[in-house]
Amino acid sequence: MRARIDGLIHGPAFQTFITAVILFNAVILGLETAPAVMASAGPLILFLDSLCLAIFVVEIAAKLYTRRLGFFRDGWNIFDFLVVGIALIPAADGLSVLRALRILRLLRIVSVTPRLRRVVEGFLAALPGMASVFLLMGIIFYIFAVIATKLFGGAFPEWFGSMGESAYSLFQIMTLESWSMGIVRPVMEVYPNAWLFFVPFILVTTFAVMNLVVGLIVNSMQDAHQAEENEATGAYRDEVLQRLEAIERRLSEQGRPPGQ
Repeated sequence: MRARIDGLIHGPAFQTFITAVILFNAVILGLETAPAVMASAGPLILFLDSLCLAIFVVEIAAKLYTRRLGFFRDGWNIFDFLVVGIALIPAADGLSVLRALRILRLLRIVSVTPRLRRVVEGFLAALPGMASVFLLMGIIFYIFAVIATKLFGGAFPEWFGSMGESAYSLFQIMTLESWSMGIVRPVMEVYPNAWLFFVPFILVTTFAVMNLVVGLIVNSMQDAHQAEENEATGAYRDEVLQRLEAIERRLSEQGRPPGQ
């Protein structure tokens, strides 16, 4: 009985159904933010939302029944358990913010879609390398923030008056959001040679260090994809070898003289 239920809930048909429920629930949660829609069909929308949550709870309960403690050995199962569990906490008084967190149920689409799982796994695999890059970024920001505060803090205290303000302004410059007309050109009107500070900063952070982050993520995703392909190839090879061994045994039995 347990094996039959396990095969059902992990089968492609049930996974497709759960994916459809997740997407439908995302639409329902979006409709709950529209006052006009809630005024005309509020009870129905809340009922459908509760129905989707009930389906998720039944799914998690079935997995717990079939896998028992083995359920918690899979990180994606733990993720689903936490996302659904948050939705079950009563949203009252100080916990009313949890009603907004119900949209996290949409993230379950990641756990039921192999391609999205591969993207997330590649991102997580890149985190150790990204930590080193972010540490380097932090050192660079600290150095440039100290310099910017000392150079431009007196004339532009709203942008470079303190370490925090300088770091935030430099972050805006790194993202290239209104960096030229909004910050750098006004500074250059007072300090004409300020470009000698800002241009190297942009080259180092935006075009060098951030590309390291992108490269790490892409490389990790390629490694995850290659590992998955190797695993699939290994499984197929084992299956072919088993079939060949079965054929060989059958031919040996057929060619064996009677009585032997």
